[in-house]
This record gives sequence, C-alpha cells and structure tokens, in this order.
Amino acid sequence: MRKFTGLLLALFIHALFLQTALAQEEKTALVPLPSIDDFTRGNDGWSFGLGLGVEYESAYEGSDEFGFEVQPAGAVQWRRGDDIFFWAGEALGWRGLRSDTWLLEAIVGFEEGREESDSDDGRLDGLGDTDEGFELALQARRAFDADWRYWLDGRIVTGENGSLGIFGVGRRFGERKDGSGSEFSIVAVFHDSDLANTEFGVDPMQAAASGLNETNLSGGFRAIGAHYNYRNYINDNWQIFGEVLYERYSSDIADSPIARNNYEAEVGVGVIYVF
Repeated sequence: MRKFTGLLLALFIHALFLQTALAQEEKTALVPLPSIDDFTRGNDGWSFGLGLGVEYESAYEGSDEFGFEVQPAGAVQWRRGDDIFFWAGEALGWRGLRSDTWLLEAIVGFEEGREESDSDDGRLDGLGDTDEGFELALQARRAFDADWRYWLDGRIVTGENGSLGIFGVGRRFGERKDGSGSEFSIVAVFHDSDLANTEFGVDPMQAAASGLNETNLSGGFRAIGAHYNYRNYINDNWQIFGEVLYERYSSDIADSPIARNNYEAEVGVGVIYVF
C-alpha cells in the first residue's frame, strides 16, 4: 500500500511539472525577438497592448535638427496558431511563422510625407510638401535555427513616393522565449530614384523657390545602418522597451543640399500595458 501511495505521489508530481512546463510553453512568443510585438502570451484569440513611447529623432530625413516626440505604442492582435493579424497605429498587418525558422510579414500603412514646417530653421522653405499616402511593406526573416539566435532579414517597402529595400543580419541576446531581451542587427538600405528624389532631390522649380542647387539622384545604395532593440517584462502586464537606430548615408545622399547631416539617428524608450 505504501509503495502504491508513493507511486501515485510520483505520478502527481510528474503531472504537475508537466502542466507547468506546458503553461510556460504557451507563453512563448511567435518568435522570441524584442523587435516583434507579441501580446498573445502564446494563446489563440484576441490580445491588446497599450502604451506610450518617447523618441528623440531628426526632424526629417537628413536633418540636423533633433527633437522629442511622444507617440502611442501597442497594438490589437488576433492569433490563431502560428499566424497573428494586428492593427498598430496607422498600420494593418499579418505575420506568420513557417517551419519554425521563417517569419513572413505583410503590412499596409500610412506614409506621412514631409512638410516645409518640419524644419524650424526654415531649411525646407521653397521645397513644398511631399505627398501623403499608403505604403505596402513585405518582410521575410530566416533564422539559422529554431532558437532564433541568428537570422537574415529582407524587407521591401513601396508607396506613392517610391520604394525602399532593406537587407540585413541580426543577433539575439538572452535566453527567454517570451520576446524579452535584446537584439542587434546590421542592415544595408537601398532605394529607387523616385524615393531618392522625393526625399533628397531638388527639381528646377524647387531650386528657384528655395535657392538650393538643383539635384537629381539615381536609385541604388542609400545607407548602412545598425539597429538595437530591447524589451523587458516588469510583471505579467507591464513591459518596457527601447531602441537605438543609426544609419550612415552614402556619398550621393550626403552631398544633397537637403541632407544637413551624413547620418540619421534615433533613440526611443517606452512602456506598454498588456491587457
């Protein structure tokens, strides 16, 4: 009888640890990368995160004027298995995990454009405003293994003002699978002539109105960049995040009269409450 009771106790303890392990597994993120918002805790159905972020960034592409900007953070997400559909700010999207090592993503978002008033020093006067419009972003990340310690990244962003291509390699730090920790990536950025001239070109009419030299750019290499992301969970509901972005422009972009700097930089921090 004592042996039978001991056997039942051992089976109960084993089942308890198995349930705990399964519960922990359910809380793993779709992919354990801090740059990918995942509020689902590994569960199917609806999830919601809401917060605020503060960014210190350039006023426009190539600007030497920097300032703080407060932006909402978070998203509404719906998960089913290895697929998440989400609404985040001005973007609607889908991301899905395939074969444990492929992360695919498609996003339809809104491009704000550039206004002359973006420069407090009047350095955009006479250039006019660039058009606002929708843009489509397609992304694929390929991990070297299911642990997502290293990965390759490819993105294409296309809109009314032109197209952008980003290709890079990344490294994840930390051991947890819930999306906390940090990551670092190095990317090469390319753009077509439409986007290059929208952001850094000066046509004859703009040159006459602004006094800047007429500038016509071709597509190709735009910048080499580095990106760092961090995310940590304070408790079951609160999380903090941060990022640092630096891009060094190519010589063609740096020589544009619109580019007051030969680089672009951004630092951001924020908090999110997960419901």
